[in-house]
Amino acid sequence: MSPAEPDGEIRVPRRGRGAASPGLPVEAPVGQLATVDEDTSSQAAAREPARRLKPALLLGALGVVYGDIGTSPLYAFKEAVRAAGHGQAEPAAVIGAVSLILWALLIVVSLKYAVLILRADNHGEGGIVAMLALLGARHAEPRSWAGLLLIVGLVGAALLYGDGAITPAISVLSAVEGLKVEAPGLAHAVVPITLVILVGLFLIQSKGAAFIGRIFGPVMLAWFFILALLGLGGILQSPQILGALNPLKAVDFLTHAGWRISFAMLGAAFLAVTGGEAMYADLGHFGARPIRLAWFGLVLPALVINYFGQGAVLLAEPDAIENPFYRLSPDWAHYPLIGLATLATVIASQAIISGVFSLTQQAVQLGFLPYIRIVHTAREERGQIYVPVVNWLLAAATLSAVLIFETSDALAGAYGIAVSLLMAITTLLAALIARRWGYNLLLILLVNGLFLVIDLVFLAANSVKVFEGGWYPLVLTAIVAVTMLTWLQGTRLIEAYRAGARQDEAVFLARLRDDPPIRLPGAAAFLSAATKGIPLHMTRFLERSHALPSRCTIVTALYEELPVVPEAERAEVTRIAPDLYRVTLRYGFMEDASIPEGLACAVAHRGLPADFVEDVTVFVGHETVIPKRDHKGMAAWREALFAFMMRNGERTGAFFCVPTRQVVEVGTEIEI
Repeated sequence: MSPAEPDGEIRVPRRGRGAASPGLPVEAPVGQLATVDEDTSSQAAAREPARRLKPALLLGALGVVYGDIGTSPLYAFKEAVRAAGHGQAEPAAVIGAVSLILWALLIVVSLKYAVLILRADNHGEGGIVAMLALLGARHAEPRSWAGLLLIVGLVGAALLYGDGAITPAISVLSAVEGLKVEAPGLAHAVVPITLVILVGLFLIQSKGAAFIGRIFGPVMLAWFFILALLGLGGILQSPQILGALNPLKAVDFLTHAGWRISFAMLGAAFLAVTGGEAMYADLGHFGARPIRLAWFGLVLPALVINYFGQGAVLLAEPDAIENPFYRLSPDWAHYPLIGLATLATVIASQAIISGVFSLTQQAVQLGFLPYIRIVHTAREERGQIYVPVVNWLLAAATLSAVLIFETSDALAGAYGIAVSLLMAITTLLAALIARRWGYNLLLILLVNGLFLVIDLVFLAANSVKVFEGGWYPLVLTAIVAVTMLTWLQGTRLIEAYRAGARQDEAVFLARLRDDPPIRLPGAAAFLSAATKGIPLHMTRFLERSHALPSRCTIVTALYEELPVVPEAERAEVTRIAPDLYRVTLRYGFMEDASIPEGLACAVAHRGLPADFVEDVTVFVGHETVIPKRDHKGMAAWREALFAFMMRNGERTGAFFCVPTRQVVEVGTEIEI
């Protein structure tokens, strides 16, 4: 959506499906989510057209969905074999590692995600936030089991931020480290080159990912074909690697290697499936069919062949353990392969950054984060957004990871623990969704229980890496999770205060009759967080000025627990008095609340008089939170954090395309 000009009139902007800046019209910048009516949700779902299978969707899925997992061969197999703890690769460790990676890809990614988890969609949308919406956890009481579920879900969402900081660092580092194979003297330049590439990547985010997106698919298509070609060449050198097709090879090695080596190899092999969660997170962008077809038709075969090829190289040349991926290629192809690998890792990094932006937008929509400035870089393309504050915080975390760990080997210790925990949370939430949808409890326990056991085994294996670097993404996760939970609890305290102070409509109308105010010419819209009662800033304005505009509208925007609400069902209009209307606007969590568009819908579809929206002045409550010392609400430091977020959040009017000169803020102080 194109934002309104600061000094223009309110107008209906052009909208793409789900493309605009997030926000919510409230008395203060605090979010509120509506409860979905199941009939309305099902009707909306039925109206959604089936997504056609197009080549462009398949190409896009290759770059966006599989960029992360597609670059795992650069480091995953190497780390898995090194976990055996020997200077050279032993045949049993090589075959065991290849077998372990193969069956992890088949069970965790193919069976769990591609076949089962993709079914847990919220009207076509996926991801942790969509799961929380399906479970209705947003309204859970803090001390109930549903409240605990909400905390678990928010921790899962926060884990994606930790993953988003580590993925660009380890991916680009592992690609640039190919220079060590061809020119060992350039080893000292790997970190500076990586930093330059990453700084450039974060700098161009403000331009939007559309122009990079045009080459996403073709480059990754070439990447996967080359992975397969290189792997085939390696397999031809040592066909005995095909013995790794037998899962007993992995079981045999793990049971005889000792628990320390087994856990280390499990944790390292898990790196091969990191990125698999993007299948579900990007479900709304491409649909299940293109994601599954791209996986089973190209990505999975290419990855498996390449891992087998790397294993074959180590069987033939045990000293190639330093970087078996680059040893697959002939000497003349090293530099071109390094260039292609670097480009592929940049694409993978771009995909995870865009995913973090999208997650941030959804979190703001559902009231899990404060208003954050979100810039739309493409008017007609869904999901093309740029979040400045998140971009630079993510850049700081990623660059810090490169400087702290310096090599992909060291970063491998930090990578995996966040993703394994996220996968376990996803499995748990999927089980609860399946039960809510009426699936047999015994079947859920058998299927999801099996996957949860596998997830927990990988999580346990990765947990031993906490002190090797796993602490880093966990610290980032904790910061984000505490921020989300503090904002959520603070908004509940604010709304509790409002509910007690908000005036009843009948009392307000009786007051107008008993003491008629001065009626000012023109129309006014008072933004409110509630669907009942009179907003605080409206009564405050009346108290201080003893006047009201001639035509008043109370406007509330609610986010439903579904991705998109049809435009015809956007507005609901209630006539309170001849000169006072209430307009309730409903949006999906993948959409944006636009006051101009919403009021236009109310006029066009629900009979709101046009003169109530012509040259309207929009009144917004500006609440200043003052932490109390009795600590009945939250701990003092959390109250201070919440107050800081409220002070520094984006202006309410700016989120809703309201021209600056048509916004009037009415201030109130609130103690929590």
